[in-house]
Amino acid sequence: MSVDNNAHAPVGHAPVVKPRADATVEEDGRFVLRVRLPLPDSARPRLLLQLRPKKGQSEETGRVVALEPAGPDEWRAVLETAPALAEGRWDAYVLGAPGEERTPLLPGLRDLRTLVSGGGDGRSTPLAVRIPYATKDGRLAVRTWLRASHAEAGRIVFSGRSMTVRARLFGPRLGEGAAALLYRRGREAAVRQTPLRAEGDQAFTFTVDYPDLLAEAGPTDTGAAAIWDVYIRPAAGAPRIRVARLLDDVADRKEVFVYPAATLGGVTARPYYTVDNDLSVEVAPTATG
Repeated sequence: MSVDNNAHAPVGHAPVVKPRADATVEEDGRFVLRVRLPLPDSARPRLLLQLRPKKGQSEETGRVVALEPAGPDEWRAVLETAPALAEGRWDAYVLGAPGEERTPLLPGLRDLRTLVSGGGDGRSTPLAVRIPYATKDGRLAVRTWLRASHAEAGRIVFSGRSMTVRARLFGPRLGEGAAALLYRRGREAAVRQTPLRAEGDQAFTFTVDYPDLLAEAGPTDTGAAAIWDVYIRPAAGAPRIRVARLLDDVADRKEVFVYPAATLGGVTARPYYTVDNDLSVEVAPTATG
């Protein structure tokens, strides 16, 4: 149920200043929050998940879920798998009495064991992923992805001049003409292509040779790094699909997964995950001094 996020149900008491919530992702994908909030059982607080707007855009209506009594000074909210949350970052709040400001939730314990195995059977689409996490300023939020098709990156193996990526396709089937595609950011026509090797059950591998990326006018012409975004094309003529790592308990991979860089002459090449957990390759001038 979606309602105006400025609407507040009367409870007779405002929520405490800093309510804290434990989050659990269950086997069936349901998302359960247990909020520590000293209010009488007759109160009717609610959980608000508010999608963080993109820069320059206004805030839209959030998702509101009832908080039900679950013990002394404890309330429970269940976010079902459907309808799915739109892709983005959702901040968690408690809605209290009329006229009261919404109160940010602080993160408590997070039980994400069901996410660690990587979940999913490769047939469920669109792929909906929800990972609760603590923001940099110490609040509770939920990172969500919603993709009709998806290529899940797995292990990456390195040689001196290349990387080999193992991945799995969700949604469409692999067919003739399947390939990995690398697009240099800011230059849509600058594409490098390498074939996929199918390994059964929608799994596949592909190898990126770093010298192929240097064949395009390299980063040394401006001194800036060149970023290559990694996609696959599941079959000839099919739409491209971004390669990403979404199916575990890590909401932000960029600073967590740091891969080795290969040095080729005056430049280095290294894969990394973007702020959206998508796979890219950076080719940059080798640092000196």
